[in-house]
Amino acid sequence: MDIFIPALFPQLYLLQVSPDNTFDQICATFAHPQGSWPKLWLMVSIAHDVQEFIQVKEKEVTSNAIGMIPEIPGLPEILCYSYCYVGLMTGLFYRYRTYHDWLNQPNPSEIPTWKPLLYRLVMMPVFATTFLAVSYICPPEFVENAAFYEKGLYFRLFYMMPVSFVFRLRNYVTWYGAESACITAGLGAYPTWASSKPAFMCALPPGSSPSDGCVAYDYETIRNIDPNGTEFCIKVKDAIHCWNMTVQWWFYQYTYKNVSFLPHPFLLRYTWTMAISAYWHGLRPGYHLSFLTIPLCLVAEEAMEDGILRHLSPSGRICANWTHRLLKMRAYDYVCVGFLLRSFEGTICYWSSVYYCVHVGAVSFLVVGKAMGALRKWQR
Repeated sequence: MDIFIPALFPQLYLLQVSPDNTFDQICATFAHPQGSWPKLWLMVSIAHDVQEFIQVKEKEVTSNAIGMIPEIPGLPEILCYSYCYVGLMTGLFYRYRTYHDWLNQPNPSEIPTWKPLLYRLVMMPVFATTFLAVSYICPPEFVENAAFYEKGLYFRLFYMMPVSFVFRLRNYVTWYGAESACITAGLGAYPTWASSKPAFMCALPPGSSPSDGCVAYDYETIRNIDPNGTEFCIKVKDAIHCWNMTVQWWFYQYTYKNVSFLPHPFLLRYTWTMAISAYWHGLRPGYHLSFLTIPLCLVAEEAMEDGILRHLSPSGRICANWTHRLLKMRAYDYVCVGFLLRSFEGTICYWSSVYYCVHVGAVSFLVVGKAMGALRKWQR
């Protein structure tokens, strides 16, 4: 029961801000997830952690389970975890185990902050300056202007690239700032030998603490963005893993893996996960149109991989990877327009002006990949 009380508390608190809330305002409070539902996400995570703890104890397993909480938290601990100032200010997702280890550091003065912080402080002005320059030369708002659609097809296709680039740069600055806040507080620091990943802490030996006899630390558990991976990885799937990384872990762990009732192992699970992600961003149609385009790109990638790419020679694969990387970025540019325009009419207007090129291309690659895969099976 303790788990569910704080899950409802954010909405109830927001409703009490003004006694004159209209019905529409009350609905908006519950229908706009970004404002209050991240607390519910924390409750989902801690509920899974408690379930895992109980299952391990029932089986009398003595090994140190990966990332398992040391004990079942009570209501005060849950509320403190949900309303920790670092999480409220940054918006990053971190598990209760990470929060618990942060509060129970035996030697917090030994945790390094300056060196991991310095890289982000150096890169943030670079991203911010580039953001200002590109947005000045190619203002994203121009896509909403009627004069934009008087331009030629090649111009409209080109313009989605700087629009997407500006969007990515803005998020690089935002998430580097959020990571910097966590680093200055010491949240998420673990020994490098723990092989931590975003939102995921590998187990420490029984009886040890996160700072026992350690020289090197990292902040991988609160790492939320990988600009190099986002820009230079090959696949759409890989780029997703480099973007909003702590939240992506949450979606994979608690949404994608927990929908066994869906029969298809890929398409329906991808669609379900992206639909939940779109709802978290808000109820703007552009978000949903953009997010629900990504599953089509993912299944097209898998079809091409199975049907053609894995059978190429090494030199052929290099050429295919460069082409794949180019198409991946264009797919991200295409869906980014939906984030900018947000409305159904605006998003469809732009996509139709470029003849739904990514949708058509993804369907074509899906058909070709499936056909080539079926042909190879028939030839065997």
